[in-house]
Amino acid sequence: MNRHVIGGLAAAVLATSGLAAAISDASAATAHTTAASPSAATPSATPSAAAGNRDRDLKQARKQAGAVRSAIGLGGQQKLIVKDVVRDPSGAKHVRYERTFRGLPVLGGDLVVHFNASGKQVGVTWNAKKVAVPSITPGIARKKATTKANKAFAAQNATKDDQSSDVVVYAVRGERTLAYDVLTEGVRGDGVPSRLHTIVDGDSGKVLTSYDEIQTGEGHGIYVGTVDIGTQAHTGGGYEIRDEHGNYATDVHNQGDPNTGQGPAGDVFVDADDIWGNGSSSDRASAAVDAQYGAEMTFDYYNDVQGRAGIWGDGRGARSRVHFANAMQNAFWDGEQMSYGDGAGNAAPLVELDVAGHEMSHGVTENTAGLVYSGDAGGLNEATSDIFGTAVEWHTNNSNDVADYLIGEELDLRGNGTPLRYMDKPSKDGQSRDCWSSTLGNLDPHYSSGPLNHWFYLASEGSGAKTINGVSYNSPTCNNSTVTGVGRDAAEKIWYRTLSVYLTSNSRYADARNGAIKSAKDLYPNDPSICEGIANAFSAIAVAAGTEACSATPPAGSPTVSSPGNQTATQGTAITQLTLRATGGTAPYTWTVTGLPAGLSATSAGVISGTPTTAGSSSVTAKVTDAAGKTGTASFTWTVNPSGGGGSTCTGALAYSGTLSAGQSKNLASFTDSDAGQLKACLDGPTGTDFDLYLQRSYSGYWITVASSTGSGPDESLSYDNSAGTYRLVVKAYAGSGAFTAGVSE
Repeated sequence: MNRHVIGGLAAAVLATSGLAAAISDASAATAHTTAASPSAATPSATPSAAAGNRDRDLKQARKQAGAVRSAIGLGGQQKLIVKDVVRDPSGAKHVRYERTFRGLPVLGGDLVVHFNASGKQVGVTWNAKKVAVPSITPGIARKKATTKANKAFAAQNATKDDQSSDVVVYAVRGERTLAYDVLTEGVRGDGVPSRLHTIVDGDSGKVLTSYDEIQTGEGHGIYVGTVDIGTQAHTGGGYEIRDEHGNYATDVHNQGDPNTGQGPAGDVFVDADDIWGNGSSSDRASAAVDAQYGAEMTFDYYNDVQGRAGIWGDGRGARSRVHFANAMQNAFWDGEQMSYGDGAGNAAPLVELDVAGHEMSHGVTENTAGLVYSGDAGGLNEATSDIFGTAVEWHTNNSNDVADYLIGEELDLRGNGTPLRYMDKPSKDGQSRDCWSSTLGNLDPHYSSGPLNHWFYLASEGSGAKTINGVSYNSPTCNNSTVTGVGRDAAEKIWYRTLSVYLTSNSRYADARNGAIKSAKDLYPNDPSICEGIANAFSAIAVAAGTEACSATPPAGSPTVSSPGNQTATQGTAITQLTLRATGGTAPYTWTVTGLPAGLSATSAGVISGTPTTAGSSSVTAKVTDAAGKTGTASFTWTVNPSGGGGSTCTGALAYSGTLSAGQSKNLASFTDSDAGQLKACLDGPTGTDFDLYLQRSYSGYWITVASSTGSGPDESLSYDNSAGTYRLVVKAYAGSGAFTAGVSE
């Protein structure tokens, strides 16, 4: 999983890999996770593979629950019920359990058992070890317990809809007793839904505690002002910041490594009166209010506008770690959680609303198109987060953080009152591009995002000078055209559909144009003006017309490329010559072909030939230009299969070797490439295994995965059009163990 950050001139440009360490539930908030976090430089499996791993881990954990119970010293009357498993890239696992005693649920009995990569148990996080009670038969009748619960519910001036009760063991704050857990559902007098749990002592009838699953606390944020945030009753007393979806905030106490993203899960924010923060950084809860509010507003945006139930699409919320590291001027998403630094002097937390939307949207991209963090795709990835961070800001409509087309405008990371990025004219930040070009992919993704950010503004609002929400904009076009916007709502929906339906991990700007046009026709089939506006906005950022058009036919007089279809070849074997074809337009034609596999080339007459030297899959674009200067394009995939299985020869100017066990990974020695070119890397793993290869680049001390090859076999190869810099290879044993060799050359 990629760790994405907001970036910018004053903030380091980062994106490494990492996975959050497991933490305990709120009932064990005072405990600490004992297992170390994995190396943030280790790439993880693809989302689909990770899901498969989790299913296998859950199944294995269920089988081993009895043995684990004995190993951690629990008696035979207790049972462990697996709730979740988190596997680190290193192979370490963190298994979360609920507990029962003689078949009864134990409130406060949940725990996390930590295992190293070898499967050895190395720690336990729990709130209560001893949970036994002398009897499982309550001394009072159930009716007495429900009567007590009804009084507690009536105190809220609430209307009861339903009620149920269970006998439980109550093991909280050192107390162990049999109890009734009475759940009363209804609506409070203020109109807020209520699911009130009243815990009644099973012998004395005393109300031990009560808590409502649905709570709204009042928070005073640094940027958003006074807002309502989701809170729940904390089992240790008081309230904690956590909404009904599971979005919650923790305080990392300025611990954590900004270089790797590693750090503690943090402590859940707990408060006695459910009033949080004071609107300034002098109160640590103020940053939590902004972060939680941002997480909730982002969840609501995706749910309400795009029909997506959170980052993963399954209704789960996410953790926001605030006060991460010391004076870190950044924020990032690491595949499982958001982390926010406190800025210079730890006085300006980076928890602005559009930043929260930006970071969580990296999670949405990761779980949809999976855009890699390099080339055109890297820019599309970053721009997607800017687009939806902006969309969240507009959807929220908070008067203390007025919606605009600026990114991070409240943070002032540069110290001169300017935002991180401008969507109307991205080049105003000094490094981003307004227009697409063939060299755009060589830029850092925070700057190659410029053209798509520019497209979104043009598609939403159109070109030229205007004032929106009190902010002045003046958006140019790269082709000197005048663009009429289709409206922000339509642009948002079209881009989300493009991301979730039509883009893949290595999509380019041309693919984005084709996908957006398809999406416009899908969503607005009876309004061709919307499709035309979307297409015109892409033309205005210099992304030329491709295979998809708003009308059934391409522009009059333009040549049309006949797609040759997807191609395959074998590494080291000459291909059968391929001649590209076009119709229409004015002859003669001139061809340019980009993205060919290493070893292949194309003539201006459209003839492709050669011998592929590197296995892998390439996205190829063929462009024809006729005598009148009109163009047509077609895109297809060219897959080069390896010449042999495990044990084939992998060589390079730099050679490496090593041995890995299943689930392990190894960072190979770094190297410096002093000029631009194409890096080629290969990996030979043991026969019958699944080994993966990653190429990472160092940016300001941070390692970014810029290319990868993650097939299902032992051997991998990749190529990367690089600029000068420091690089390294990472090898991961996804399945199986043994010795490997790897090589890299230019």
